[in-house]
Amino acid sequence: MQLGVNVPNFGPGTDPGVLREWARTVEGLGFDLLMVSDHVAVTPDVAERYPEPFHEPFTTLSWLAGITTGLRLGTTVLVLPYRDPLLVARMADTLDRLSGGRFVLGVGVGWARQEFAALGVPFTARGRLTDEYLGTLRELWGQQGQDRSVPVWVGGHSPAALRRAVRYGDAWHPLRLPLDRMRAVLSEHRVPGFAPRIALRLTADPVDGPDRPAGVGTVEQVLDDLRQLRALGAGTVVLDPYHGDPEETRRPQTAWRDLTTVTTHWKAATA
Repeated sequence: MQLGVNVPNFGPGTDPGVLREWARTVEGLGFDLLMVSDHVAVTPDVAERYPEPFHEPFTTLSWLAGITTGLRLGTTVLVLPYRDPLLVARMADTLDRLSGGRFVLGVGVGWARQEFAALGVPFTARGRLTDEYLGTLRELWGQQGQDRSVPVWVGGHSPAALRRAVRYGDAWHPLRLPLDRMRAVLSEHRVPGFAPRIALRLTADPVDGPDRPAGVGTVEQVLDDLRQLRALGAGTVVLDPYHGDPEETRRPQTAWRDLTTVTTHWKAATA
């Protein structure tokens, strides 16, 4: 099982120097994948969680591809209805080729009503548009006669999202679900692959309760979460050390410390 990191590409502390250090840290610690988020119009509903500056994901990942070597790069998740699928297909394929086949396209339907309105995309049609656009991506890559296509990870956990993952995806990519919820879904649905994104927040004392998010707790609890996800068939687990406070982006050292602790213990446990 491979491990990845969701890196903040937004917030008051995120600038080119910090992004460069994030990439060097993630690759230097031996992680397999670096992923970033997506928003186009930072409307008030978006800014509350993910304030400016918000670095556009394709541009950011293209830049990071040039300063990394074996690290895979991806989106978690690209809001697919925001862009014409012909453009997404071209950008994804170009980034994949320029990076030497290292790109992963994580996609989702989106949630920010004000952002949809700002872009002139009907919010209530986002599921239908996502299905349509995923079909277009697959059709375009197939027409090009490529011997490989960009891996597509489909986010969401609604019945429609799971049908979408089965029909169009290379993996189901749930975001921050409890372990029991993921286990239940996997027992009911035959997904093509499993690549969850979980939180990462280390605590001195154990975190108890049935609603404890995977990845939150003592290092022993987080390691057990990873072992359980591996047993459920996860090919990749993406760790997300951002917890919703934009000021965290000014202090990435805390996240780097937790990532160092987890990967050091995980490597020792799986050696």
